[in-house]
Amino acid sequence: MDLSRKWLTEFVDVPVSAVNDRDFSEAMTLSGSKVETYEDHGAQFKNVVVGRILAMERHPDSDHMWVTQMDVGEETAVQICTGAWNVHVGDLVPVAKHKSLLPGGVKITKGKLRGISSYGMLCSLAELAVDERDFPYGAIKAAAILGDYHVLKGETSPFPEVIEPGHPIFGKVVAGRVTAISTIAYKMFRCVVDIGPETLEVNTDCQNIHEGDLVPIHSESGVILTPEDLHAQPKEFPHCITDGIFILNEDCNPGDDIPTVLGLDDHVVEFEITPNRPDCLSVIGLAREAAVTFQKPLTLHEPVVKGSGKDVIMDYADVIIKEADLCPRYTGRLVKNVKIGPSPRWMRERLRASGVRPINNIVDITNYVMLEYGQPMHSFDFSCVEGNKLIVRLARPGETVETLDGTARALSESMLVIADEKKPVAVAGVMGGANSEITEQTADVFFESANFNGVSIRKTAMALGMRTEASGRYEKGLDPMNTLPAVERACELVELLECGEVVDGVLDVVAKDFTPTMVQLEPDKINALLGTDVSREEMVKILTDLGFLLLEDDMLVVPSWRGDVSHYSDLAEEVARFVGYNNLPTTLMRGDTTRGGLTDRQKAERQVGEVCRGLGYNEILTYSFIAPAYYNKIRLPENDPRRRSIAILNPLGEETSIMRTTALPSLLETLARNNSHRNPSAKVYEVAKVYLPLEGQDLCDEKQFISLGGYGGDLDFFQFKGAVETIFDSFHIQGVKYTAARRNPSYHPGRCAVLSIDSTVVGVMGQIHPLVCKNYDVEQPMFAAEIDFDALLRARPTAVRYRPLPKFPAVERDIAVVCDRGIPVSDLEDCIRRGGHGLIQEIQLFDIYTGKPIPEDKKSVAFALKLRHEDHTLTDAEADSDVKAVLALLQEELGAVLR
Repeated sequence: MDLSRKWLTEFVDVPVSAVNDRDFSEAMTLSGSKVETYEDHGAQFKNVVVGRILAMERHPDSDHMWVTQMDVGEETAVQICTGAWNVHVGDLVPVAKHKSLLPGGVKITKGKLRGISSYGMLCSLAELAVDERDFPYGAIKAAAILGDYHVLKGETSPFPEVIEPGHPIFGKVVAGRVTAISTIAYKMFRCVVDIGPETLEVNTDCQNIHEGDLVPIHSESGVILTPEDLHAQPKEFPHCITDGIFILNEDCNPGDDIPTVLGLDDHVVEFEITPNRPDCLSVIGLAREAAVTFQKPLTLHEPVVKGSGKDVIMDYADVIIKEADLCPRYTGRLVKNVKIGPSPRWMRERLRASGVRPINNIVDITNYVMLEYGQPMHSFDFSCVEGNKLIVRLARPGETVETLDGTARALSESMLVIADEKKPVAVAGVMGGANSEITEQTADVFFESANFNGVSIRKTAMALGMRTEASGRYEKGLDPMNTLPAVERACELVELLECGEVVDGVLDVVAKDFTPTMVQLEPDKINALLGTDVSREEMVKILTDLGFLLLEDDMLVVPSWRGDVSHYSDLAEEVARFVGYNNLPTTLMRGDTTRGGLTDRQKAERQVGEVCRGLGYNEILTYSFIAPAYYNKIRLPENDPRRRSIAILNPLGEETSIMRTTALPSLLETLARNNSHRNPSAKVYEVAKVYLPLEGQDLCDEKQFISLGGYGGDLDFFQFKGAVETIFDSFHIQGVKYTAARRNPSYHPGRCAVLSIDSTVVGVMGQIHPLVCKNYDVEQPMFAAEIDFDALLRARPTAVRYRPLPKFPAVERDIAVVCDRGIPVSDLEDCIRRGGHGLIQEIQLFDIYTGKPIPEDKKSVAFALKLRHEDHTLTDAEADSDVKAVLALLQEELGAVLR
C-alpha cells in the first residue's frame, strides 16, 4: 500500500516538514504498520525549473531544430536548442538546466548541437515521467506542415517541387503560407495566412505552426488541417507529431521548481500490510494508525450527497442477491447525465502518488474511493444493464463474459457474478465486463459498493488467472459496514466534480446480518500477559482512539473494520503496539513451560548423519518431486510398481511433475552433477522421503530411506559395504544378512546385495549397473545403498546392555577352507557361528585365494577366529573341539573342507 504524505495530512496533521520520512516510517513500523520503503518523488529532479521562451530562431544547420533564448529566473537568458516544433515565444515550459537530473537517473549537461551551444533541455511529459493522463491539457495537436512532407517509397508526390500559396490540394483546401502568428490564449494562435489571391486571418489550436510555414487550409472555413485530416500516414509527415515539449498552463513564473509547480514533490511511504489488517489498505485506515502513533487528532469527513431532487433510484433500478453467504451486502447509487472528462489536478496527483494512473473522472472516482476507504467499487454503464436489474448470483453452465481487459472468460458454476436479466455484466469482486464498460458515450452510471465472501473471490480470481486490486482486497475480508460510506463518498465526488446528477435514494440490500464482536477489557490479564503495568485509563484511551467503543462493565465493542480482534490477547496486542514494544520491560518468564527435546526418530536421524559424516560422506538435500523419465534412467521395467507415482496437479514443469517412489534417481543425479563438474570423487548421503501410493486412498505412504552413494578415490565394493555395516553397527543391530542379487535392473548383477534382518528385507546396496552409469554420463563405477529407515528403527534393540570387559584371555585360531566359488562368504560366516559351542566371539575374514593348486571351480577362504569362555581360561582341547565342530558343519552344509 502506497501512502501519499500529502493526502495523509487531510486526516492527520503529520506533514513532512514536522516529521520526516525516516522518523515517520520508524514510528509507524514500531506501532505495527511495517514500512517497506519510502520515497521523495521530488528528489528525482534537480535543477529542473520553469522557463519562458524569450526568443527563438531556426537552427542554421538544421531543417527542424530551433535555437531558443530562455528566461529561467536568472540574470541572463540561457540558450537552449530543441527539435520540438510546438513551442512559441512566450510559452512557459519545463527546463532541465546544465547539471540537472531527471526521473530515471537521466543527467543533462551543456553541449553543442550541430555547432550551436545548448545549455540544457526543454522537457516533454515523458521526460518528466508523466503522460497526458496526468496532465490532459498537455496533449498536442499538430498541423500538417507541407514543407515536412516526405514521399513514401514507390509513390509519387501529390505536390509540386516548389509549392506556392494558393496551390490547390483537394476541394476547397489550398496551400497557405503563414506570414504572421501570435498567441491569443493557452494553445490558441491567430495566424495570418497568404493563400495566393487573398490573405486570411484565422484562429487555430495547432501548436507546431510558425511564421513561414506552408500549411493546408480550407479557403472558406479557414480551418488549418492536420495529417489525420489529409488521411496521411505518419511517415509522410515525420515531424508533425503529437509528441513535443510540455507547454505549462500553471500559475508559475520563470525559475520556479518544476516538481512543486506540477505537484511531483509528494513523499510516498510503502507499507507491507498483513492479511489480517485489510483496513490498512486505505488512506483512512493508515491515518487512524498514524493518529494514535503520533497522538494527533483524527479528522474524518462525513460524505454529504445533495441529490438531484428530481428522481428516486427505486424507479430506475433494483438489486437482487441470490447468494447471501457470498454477498452479505450490496449497496449502489445511480448517477444520470454523466459528463465524461478528465479529473481535477488534485485527484490526479493523489492517484498518481498512490501508483494509480488517472483515466477519466468516473473511473478515477471509483479508484479514489477504493484508496481512501479501502472499499473496491465498480461503475456500470446502466444503459447496458437489461431489465434495469442487477442480480448477484452464481454463473450458469456454459456462461462466458468478456472482461474489461478484452479477454473472454469461461465461467464455472462456483463463480459469483453480477448479472442483468440476460447475461453476466461483471465477475463479482474481480473485474467488470466489457459489455457494461464506461465510455465517452456513457450517460447513466450505476456505482456498485458491495461486500463479497473473500474465499469465493480468491478462488474465482485464481481460477481465471486475473488477480486484481479489487480481488486482492476482497480476499482478505472487508468491512461490510463500509459499503454505504464508500458509495456516498463516490456520489459526493460526482457532485463536487460536477460530472453528473445523483439520483436520490440508495439501494442498500443487506442479505446477512452483521453482529458486532464484544470483548471484555481486563487490564490485569493484559498486564500479566505483557509483563507491564499499564493503567486502565491508558488502555481505554488507546483502544477508543482506535475506534473501539467502551460500554458499561468494561465491555468493548470491536469496530466493524477490525475483524482480527476477538479475544483479550488481541486487545493486549493493541495496547502493546502503542505503548511501544521497545518500551516493554524485560521480565523473566512466569508459569510452567514445556521442555523441548528431540523425538526418538529425530535422534536416530541425527545419529545417521553423525555416522555418515564420520565416514566421510556429505549430506545432501534433494527435491521430492522428479520427472517420470528418471525411472527410465535407472532402468526400471515398465511393469515395476515403483513407476506408479503420485502426479502433482500444478507442477513447475515436466522435470518436477511426480512424487518419487525411490530416492535412487535423486542420489545419482547428485553424483553425476559432481562428476560433470570434474570432481574426482564424491561421497554423499541423505535421509530421504519417498511417497508410495495407497490403493483407494488420496493420501500416500510417506517413508524414509537412508540413501548412501559415492564414486572415485579408493572407494570399492568392500569399502562401501563396510560403510553400510557401520551404520547398522551404530544402532547395535546384529544378524544383518547380505544376499547376492542378480536381477535388480539398477545395480551390477555381480556386485549387488539385498540386506535383510530376520528374513525381512531392509534395503539394497551395491555397484550401479554400467548401463545406468552410461545414462548419467558417468564412466567410472558408482556405488549406492538404499536402507529402509523405519525398518532400521524397528530392528534396533530397545535397550543396550552393558557387557563388562572379559576376565579371561581369548584363544585365536586360523582356518582356511576350500569351497565352491559360488558360496558367499556370509554363508560361511553364518555356518561357523552356528557350528561352535558358543565360544566363538569374533570371525574375521582375512584372505580369499583362487589359483593353483586350488581347483578352478573352487576358492580358498581364510578366517581368523577368536574364542573365549566367560568363566575360565580355555584349554587347547576345548578350542580344538570347537574348531572341529565348525569344520564338520562346514563340510556337512556347504561342502567346505579344511585346506
